[in-house]
Amino acid sequence: MAHVKTVLLAASVASSNAAALFAQENDIISLDPIYVELTDPNTGAADRATSAYVSEAELETASMGDLKDLFAGISSVSVGGAIPVAQKIFVNGVDMLNLGVKVDGVAQNNRIFHHVSANAFDPGLMKFVRVDPGVAPADAGFEALAGAVTMETIDVADMLEAGDNFGGRVRLSYSDNGNTFGRAVTLAAREAGFEGLAYLKKMDGDDYEDGDDATVLGTSSELDSGLVKLAYESEAGDRVEFSAQKMQDDALRNRRANFGAASWNPLELYETERTIYALHYENTQAAGLWDPEITLGYSATEVGKEEPYDSSGMTDTLSLTVQNTFHLSEAANITAGVDYIDKTSQYSIYSTGEKLGKEHVENIGIFAQARFEPVIGLDVSAGVRFDSQTFTDVNDVAYDNDGLSGNLSVQYAITERFSVRAGYSNVFGGIPIEDNYLFADAWDYSGLTEVTRGKNFVLGADWEDGPIRLGAEIFKTNLNNVRTSAYDAAAGNYVAGHADFESKGFTLAGSYAWLSGFARASYTYSEARLNGAEASSYAVLDYGTPLGGVFSLEVQQELVNHDLVLGGSIDAALDYDLAYDTGDGDGFLKKMPGYVVANVFAEYRPQRIDDLTIRFEINNLFDETYADRATYGSDYTEDQLNTLKEPGRSVGLIVTKEF
Repeated sequence: MAHVKTVLLAASVASSNAAALFAQENDIISLDPIYVELTDPNTGAADRATSAYVSEAELETASMGDLKDLFAGISSVSVGGAIPVAQKIFVNGVDMLNLGVKVDGVAQNNRIFHHVSANAFDPGLMKFVRVDPGVAPADAGFEALAGAVTMETIDVADMLEAGDNFGGRVRLSYSDNGNTFGRAVTLAAREAGFEGLAYLKKMDGDDYEDGDDATVLGTSSELDSGLVKLAYESEAGDRVEFSAQKMQDDALRNRRANFGAASWNPLELYETERTIYALHYENTQAAGLWDPEITLGYSATEVGKEEPYDSSGMTDTLSLTVQNTFHLSEAANITAGVDYIDKTSQYSIYSTGEKLGKEHVENIGIFAQARFEPVIGLDVSAGVRFDSQTFTDVNDVAYDNDGLSGNLSVQYAITERFSVRAGYSNVFGGIPIEDNYLFADAWDYSGLTEVTRGKNFVLGADWEDGPIRLGAEIFKTNLNNVRTSAYDAAAGNYVAGHADFESKGFTLAGSYAWLSGFARASYTYSEARLNGAEASSYAVLDYGTPLGGVFSLEVQQELVNHDLVLGGSIDAALDYDLAYDTGDGDGFLKKMPGYVVANVFAEYRPQRIDDLTIRFEINNLFDETYADRATYGSDYTEDQLNTLKEPGRSVGLIVTKEF
């Protein structure tokens, strides 16, 4: 852990962010992400200098919402798709399929079908979310080609105050747009080192309306989510924790769930299920040269469509990570270990379970990441990985590949207020699996001759003066030899091949804190290219998406004498002229229209009633009709593709009571 940066962060909490501290002391949850950042064991390290943390207020706001709500305050993270089952996440314009994603240390990214999400999570479960855009450390795991996303679910300690052995929380929510009713309950207990937590959430509602009061078919809420977590911690700090979570969405969706309704896109029943199991060991009192962690996990995503296809697609991942952190000093540590992934993606007949085809990936990795401060003011993080992968195709032919990965991040404090940072990584990705809904067809893998490799570069600067923080960075990600798949009608099979994808751009960010409030804003511009040229969202599907300029603003103000917090946010995208070749030599120019969406809220926490919060909100205040810029097909005209529109004006109420 970098000592100087940590001290500066702590000083920021103690002085320049007095407003946020004041808010916390009055049970008001702050938009300032620094509190979440300080819970990161490697806070202040050079590889965290470009990381984006979801604030406590955003975690709370999104608890009865979705991933778009979770990442609303981070312009470098875009979420398109409007409904949880279809939401795709892009970091600096790169599809999250190309990032290392972990929940409670368990590998995710169960790619399944490009019209539904491979990364559907319930924000109500989360206590910590960090995004590492571009450059990720070696201990982020395999497949961190363009960065990493780390999520942690709630624990008993997050629910209970010191001295309490039982408690819980109940949340009720209602939105008038779609008549969506949500309820969630969390119970937590502990005794003599044993802990138990149970969480259950249910959302029901109808199809919502867009800003033109048109019903958006295939958007009804039918979501169930649950978590059970058991743990034991000895007096010596040895902690063993087991968790099991499940998320189900069974409702009528458009045949292509991330498209809007059309005559060729009728409603069909999607049966989707996501499951995650985690078993984790650590010693919470460990220090010095022995600080081990072991995580064994399993994650699976399944989509069933009984009618009219009698089909089922499932991808599951078994993962194991064994690592130790060598704490060399207060300002230096090395994390080293091994990890293993076994991933199977298969397509089956729904009614009989007969397997029609599958691909399989097995990978063993060895890694080490050093974080240290060679001189005062200079933080360095450097890591290396060696991965050995076996990819097995639908014809049961195995391909063995291995490769080295390396990363380097540096941050230098030129003055107490101004610092600069840079990072670079070159990452081995092996051969990725394809959508399993293609596995019923014959395949030609003769063109699959190379492994995918990610190359990332970031350069940034940060300035802080009391309550003001400003930051800027430029980034570039190259995914070389990404896997392509094209159907050859003459041969009657799919043909695997390769292409090169690139996303580049910049981010500007700033925040300002005052005695009883906080505001932060960010702007990210990114361009997506395939084989060196601008490309459509169809051409870069599963690699990234064309975004252009995206803007985010969040503000909150506490009214101390009235037990109130007022606030709002803006989600905006600028007009974007996108030019790409259609293949006929004529080219194509598409002007992607911009939009501005405003949201407001009022949150009441009466002092006379302990732990009660009543939140009233109006989302899409001005009833804008739009599809989020990250939604597939935003670069097509409405007569070409009816994009999946976001909800129009929605009035909502959320009541939370802790006990």
